[in-house]
Amino acid sequence: MEFRKLRWRARHLESLVGQRCAWRAGCYRSVTTLQSNMITLIEAASCWTTPQNGATNISAIAFPRALLLILLLVVGALVLIYGKTLCPSKLIISLTSSPVIAWVLSKVERDPVHQSIKDAKEKPAKDHRLTMDTAEARRWSRDVFLREHSECNFNVPSNKDKEFRLIVNETYVKNSRNLEIFVKSWIPAEKRPKGLLFLCHGYGDTVSFFFEGLARAFAIAGYAVYGMDYPGFGLSEGLHGYIPNFDILVDDVMEQYIKIKERSENKGLPCFLYGESMGGAVALKALKNSSMWDGAILVAPMCKIADSMIPPWYLVKILIVLAHIIPKAKLVSSNDIAEIGLRDLEKRKRANNNPVAYIGNPRLGTALQLLQTTDLIEKNLTEVSLPLLILHGAADEVTDPAVSKALYEKAKSKDKTLRLYDGAWHCLLQGEPDDVVKNVMMDIISWLDVHAGSKGGFDQKKETRMEERVAVASPNLIEFGKLDSIKQLL
Repeated sequence: MEFRKLRWRARHLESLVGQRCAWRAGCYRSVTTLQSNMITLIEAASCWTTPQNGATNISAIAFPRALLLILLLVVGALVLIYGKTLCPSKLIISLTSSPVIAWVLSKVERDPVHQSIKDAKEKPAKDHRLTMDTAEARRWSRDVFLREHSECNFNVPSNKDKEFRLIVNETYVKNSRNLEIFVKSWIPAEKRPKGLLFLCHGYGDTVSFFFEGLARAFAIAGYAVYGMDYPGFGLSEGLHGYIPNFDILVDDVMEQYIKIKERSENKGLPCFLYGESMGGAVALKALKNSSMWDGAILVAPMCKIADSMIPPWYLVKILIVLAHIIPKAKLVSSNDIAEIGLRDLEKRKRANNNPVAYIGNPRLGTALQLLQTTDLIEKNLTEVSLPLLILHGAADEVTDPAVSKALYEKAKSKDKTLRLYDGAWHCLLQGEPDDVVKNVMMDIISWLDVHAGSKGGFDQKKETRMEERVAVASPNLIEFGKLDSIKQLL
């Protein structure tokens, strides 16, 4: 009952204040209740300006199905009839000035809260957010999750890092766009690393879940590993799951990694990019500055989204128009990546435990950016000239393995390797049976060792056999304290 009252109050405030902003000031503002004891139902947001005055910046929208169908039909008819003659900006202006659209924009959807928040015994320091859209809520959710699972830090017990001679550090740094970015590192404690490995995570992942085990695996093998959450993903600031511009996202990643690469302790070490899925697209875009990197590892790279993941062409045309009007809306339904990406059932269940991963339908602006990026990458495969290791599951239904083959065939690089794993799905290192994971890890570490050369600090002659290292370092074998055998490596 109390919740219903609070919701009614919030809607009442929105109708009083929001209408004045929308109709008299020519913009829309979402309203935040001021009472400290009230649940924040409506997130404060920047005003929605007209195309003449600036970019759109509104909250995620939830459309009633009947209205959505009508809106899609109207927009589709306009596109089909006037597509060649109607200026897109005029179409956008005419639509956004409509009272119907303004009313639709008042229906605000929230990113679903993780179970860790629902089950938490404590409340947040401020107000209890019923949304994961904000970095504050995601960070709090992760803190709750770690307190409830104090025996492990996702795949690997964090209290054993000293025993394994690893230095693990996480921090928040402000980037040039004044966004707070989450950065984490896993570094061998006692020896100069063989090289630097920079992680680029996928669309449904973060650097503080599955990458925890993977990063420790590479650190155990002798590499200093660095990762960051993209703006809008994981623990970094930004609207959850929203990519307004893919090139800016790549610039944000490179800004952080260049700073790390230029540290005094890292000078002279070979530098490699590691990209999974969407992170593979980030890595490929970053490789345009070839002088910075000594090679790249691409795991199921998003060079092209599988046809089964893309809506029909006519719906794509309509959604492209809508993406310029309501880029943060979640109108694109999509397959559950965990269901079609992780073959091992137990690991598929575990994937749903990530408290900060984006699990909702793609936002329109994000979907458009991913489609445009993959289209551009597919057309420019020949521009890649650095050493490449490309790994892909032959049965991947998320990203197209055929384009990985094309990348291998067309890339200018003379040093390139392609590995296709029969029967494997999208998540090679997180969702496959342990024997497949072991083979993939052996391929990656052996490739890194060859390309790191003599620049690193490890004595290659004293290294244990590759099979022994990978058997221990596999991120799917390092789970819940099963790490005693690591001692034989140190």
